[in-house]
Amino acid sequence: MTQQALLVDASVYVFRAWFSLPATLTDPAGRPVNAFYGFARFLLDVLAAERPDAMACAFDESLTTSFRNEVYPAYKANREPAPEELKRQFALCRRLCRALGVLELGDPLFEADDLIGSLMHHHRAAYDTFAILTRDKDLAQLLGPGDVFWDYAAGVRLDAVGVERRFGLPPARLAELLALTGDAVDNIPGVPGIGPKTAAALLAHFGGLDALMSGLDALPGSGLRGAKRLAGLLVAHADTVALARRLTVISTEAPIPADPAALRRRPPDPEALSALFDETGAGARLRALVAHFISREGGR
Repeated sequence: MTQQALLVDASVYVFRAWFSLPATLTDPAGRPVNAFYGFARFLLDVLAAERPDAMACAFDESLTTSFRNEVYPAYKANREPAPEELKRQFALCRRLCRALGVLELGDPLFEADDLIGSLMHHHRAAYDTFAILTRDKDLAQLLGPGDVFWDYAAGVRLDAVGVERRFGLPPARLAELLALTGDAVDNIPGVPGIGPKTAAALLAHFGGLDALMSGLDALPGSGLRGAKRLAGLLVAHADTVALARRLTVISTEAPIPADPAALRRRPPDPEALSALFDETGAGARLRALVAHFISREGGR
C-alpha cells in the first residue's frame, strides 16, 4: 500500500479562520479564539476524513526574521505584523497539534514553506508520496512524481501534470517564473514589463532560467514576440533576477527531525485536549468532534 505523508501549511489555515470567523468567539477571559476554533475544525476534518499515518503541520515564525530578510530586508515588509491576539492563537494551534498527536514545526529563520520542503527532500525515501495542504501556489514547486498540491478549502488537488497545465510550466520552474515576474504578495522585485505569460514562454523556450540568463545574446533572434526588448530588460535587470531567485526558491535546509518516523502520528492526549478546551472555552460541538475522533482512533 502506498505510504503518503500529509504536510500542512498551517499558517494559511490559521489566517483563514482569523479573517473568516467573528472575533466574538472568545475564551472565558474574553480573548478571541476564532483562529484557534477555525483551525481546530479544519484539522479535525482532515484527520477524520483522511486518517493519515504520517502528518506534520508547519507554522510560520519568521515574517521579519527569516534568512530571506537577511538577503533582502524589504522581503514581506509590505505586510502588517500579526496582532498579539493572533500570535497567542498561533501558540494555541500548535498546542492542539501536539495534543492530537501531530508533529508541529516552526523556526525563526525558515518559513513554513522551507520546513515542508526540507521534510520532503530529506525524507523522500521513507514516504512514497506527499500531499501538501495549502493555498499558496509557491509550494507547488516542490511536487515530484505522485505528490499532490491540495487546496483543501477549495477541494482542488493538482499533481505535477495538473500544475503544469494550470501555470504553463512544470513545478521545478515555478520559482524561476517568480524570479522573472516578482511576487507582490511577498514584496519580491521582478523585471518590469515581464508578466507570467511572457516569463513562461521564455523559460519554456530556453529550458530554464540558467539557460535563459546565460543565452541572452540569442534571445533577439529567438522568434519570441518582443524578443529584442525582452533581452534589453533582462540585461538591465540581471541583478534583480538573481536576487529574486534566492528569495523564491524554497530551502531544503531547514531544521527538521532527522528521523522520518517523527512524522508518524501519535495517539491523542485526552487530558491535554481537555485542558486546552477548558482554557479556550471550546463549545460542546468541538468537544464532541474530538471525543468522536478519539473513539475512532482507538480502533486504528
